[in-house]
Amino acid sequence: MAKRILVTGSYGQIGTELVDELRNRYSGENVIATGRKKPPEVLTEDGPYHRLDVLDETQLHTLLVELNVDTVIHNASVLSATGEKNPQLAYRTNIQGSFNVLEATRALNLDQVQIPSSIAVFGPSTPRENTPNDTIMRPTSMYGVSKVAIELLGEYYTKRFGIDFRSLRYPGIISSEAMPGGGTTDYAVEIFYEALKNKKYTCFLRKDSMLPMMYMPDCIKCTIDLMEAKEEDLAHRSFNITAMSFTPEDIANEIKKHIPEFEIEYEPDYRQDIADSWPKSIDDSVAREEWGWEPEYDLESMTKDMLEKLSERLDIEY
Repeated sequence: MAKRILVTGSYGQIGTELVDELRNRYSGENVIATGRKKPPEVLTEDGPYHRLDVLDETQLHTLLVELNVDTVIHNASVLSATGEKNPQLAYRTNIQGSFNVLEATRALNLDQVQIPSSIAVFGPSTPRENTPNDTIMRPTSMYGVSKVAIELLGEYYTKRFGIDFRSLRYPGIISSEAMPGGGTTDYAVEIFYEALKNKKYTCFLRKDSMLPMMYMPDCIKCTIDLMEAKEEDLAHRSFNITAMSFTPEDIANEIKKHIPEFEIEYEPDYRQDIADSWPKSIDDSVAREEWGWEPEYDLESMTKDMLEKLSERLDIEY
């Protein structure tokens, strides 16, 4: 039987493109997009969209039963920078919302639940270079704290109740389609728009702030690859995942190969402290070994593709 997949937070940076690809694979009617807001048209063209607040347990359970859902990808989340401005909202949305999804998975005996984690689970005491999959997690942001809690809750529910919980520790995600949503790595998307529109950009991180990153096509690929992996092949439930690591200066120099007049300045703000607590590079060998993860894009190929797609959409020659 075809999977019946419900995606929360479907109008977010990852959700919109994930829903589109899932519908390509599983048909539109089998992929239900959800969120609290009025959806963009793209989410209603090829399949159903339903209003859903994951903090409302009754609404969540009712929707899962009525739509005969067997798999949940729970993307609804308050990201790192926004979470520092409003940690109370991040706690409620990230931790209570995820707990409600896990409880629904248990109570309704769903086949699988995937709840993204983040490199934010790591902190200053974690090895910052080639960070292992299994290492100390002592984050210093509310976003990171919430993601550690989600990983531990998911692994507890797997062991205690036998649910099939899976999680990816996403790095910074770069998209040519969706605007950033309040994360510390948002600069790596903003910089392309500003390079094309204004030929200059002021970055909120230092030029040497190296962080793990991933282009959206690889993000969608690893999410679906993990969903489709055989459960018996998974010794872990939470996985490091990455494709490249670079600094703002690295990406600026790569853009200058295409737009020589591009200029960048650096004015670090409160997000610098968050970035300084995160890894510089990630060891994702566990994901490669257990379910065959392999990225397709590096900095050079991602930059070329981003500029081509954005320039076409913005109708700007470069």
